Amino acid sequence: MSRIEARFSQLAIQSRKGLIPYICAGDPSHASTEPLMHALVRGGADVIELGVPFSDPMADGPVIQRAAERALRNGVGLKGTLEIVAGFRRGDSTTPVVLMGYANPIERMGCGAFVSAASVAGVDGVLVVDYPPEEALDFSNALRAANIDPIFMLTPTTSDERIAAIASQASGYLYYVSLKGITGAGHLDVASVVARMPTIRRHTSLPVAVGFGIRDAASAQAVAKVADAVVIGSRIIEELENAPAVRAVPAVERLVGVIRDAIDNPQLIKAA
Repeated sequence: MSRIEARFSQLAIQSRKGLIPYICAGDPSHASTEPLMHALVRGGADVIELGVPFSDPMADGPVIQRAAERALRNGVGLKGTLEIVAGFRRGDSTTPVVLMGYANPIERMGCGAFVSAASVAGVDGVLVVDYPPEEALDFSNALRAANIDPIFMLTPTTSDERIAAIASQASGYLYYVSLKGITGAGHLDVASVVARMPTIRRHTSLPVAVGFGIRDAASAQAVAKVADAVVIGSRIIEELENAPAVRAVPAVERLVGVIRDAIDNPQLIKAA
C-alpha cells in the first residue's frame, strides 16, 4: 500500500476530507522549500503537491508561473526538486508527496532514471500534466513498480468513456480540474462540481481531489462536501509573494490551518 492510499484510507475511517496544498519547489528559495513543506503538514496537509519548476507551463495561471520563474532563477529544476523531497523525508516519513509538473524535464532526465531517482528520494505520486494517459502506460507501470502512484487529471469536458480509461490507469487519487481554465482562476462553480461527481464516481473507486479555482475557506468547505480532497495552490503562492521572507513560513502555516478548520468544521466559515 502506498503512502497516498494509506492516507486516504485513514481519512475514510475518520470520515474526514483530505487537504492537498501545492507549493513550487525552489520558491521563494531552495532552502525555504523544505521548511515550508513541514509548515504545510503542521497546518493540516494530508498530501503535499510539490511543483517541479518548468519554463513553459500549459495549465498554470500567472501566480504559479511566477513561482516557477523564481525557482528557475534560483537554479531549482527537477534534480533540485528531488533533493528537496529527500531532505523533507529525513524529517517526515509519513506525509505523501506528489510531484506535479510537465513531461519535458522527465524526458530529459529519462523516464527510467527519473522513476529510480524519485523512488530513492521518497516521492509517492507523480502528476504529469501533459502526458496523455494513452501514451503513458509504460511510465505508469514503471511508477507503480516502484510503489509510486501515477496521478491523472479529469476536466469538465472529459467524456464518460475517457473517464473510465483514465481511471483504469491511475492510482492514488484522481485530480478533477473544477473549471475550464488555468490554476487560480476566480470563477469556480461549485454547483458544476457537485453535478459532475456522480458521473466520475460511476467509473472509479479512487478518491477524487478537486483543484483549480479554490481560493478560500468557504470554497474549500463547499467543495469538500462532495470531493474526497481539496487542492489549493495559487492562494498559497500569493501568501508567499505578499509575506516578508521572515514571516513566509508561519503565514503559510496559518493559511493552511484556516482551510483545514473550514473543511473539518462544515458549520464554520473563516476568512482565509
